[in-house]
Amino acid sequence: MKQVLFEATAQRRFTLMVLSVFAALALLLTLVGLYGVLSYTVSRRRREIGIRMALGAQRQNVLRLVLREGLLVVTLGIAAGLSGALILMRVMRNLLYDITPTDPLTFVAISLLLGTVAFLACWIPARHASRVDPMEALRYE
Repeated sequence: MKQVLFEATAQRRFTLMVLSVFAALALLLTLVGLYGVLSYTVSRRRREIGIRMALGAQRQNVLRLVLREGLLVVTLGIAAGLSGALILMRVMRNLLYDITPTDPLTFVAISLLLGTVAFLACWIPARHASRVDPMEALRYE
């Protein structure tokens, strides 16, 4: 009976394995892309950040500024993704096993995973921005 069940679910397992690999690649591309965009933005705003720090902005304020900008985009993306996922679950309903298409635990867990990865991708450039030396940033411009 185990062999019959194994063979009956082989196609479904293969499809889910391929989807899982693509999801992992998408998560990696998201991490690299977000990090790259924020690093580029911080490097382009180096002079502005230097001026802010020269006028008295604390490192925490600069860190918060860069994190807020990055995480705002991520929050909007997660909201759009959740609404898109709710719409597309009708198409993927037959691929699900032992789970409802609108399982709240899955949606929350994936949102938290994406939010955590995005926070890490935003935190590194924000940390670099908070360590800008005002004199050095202004000297080269």
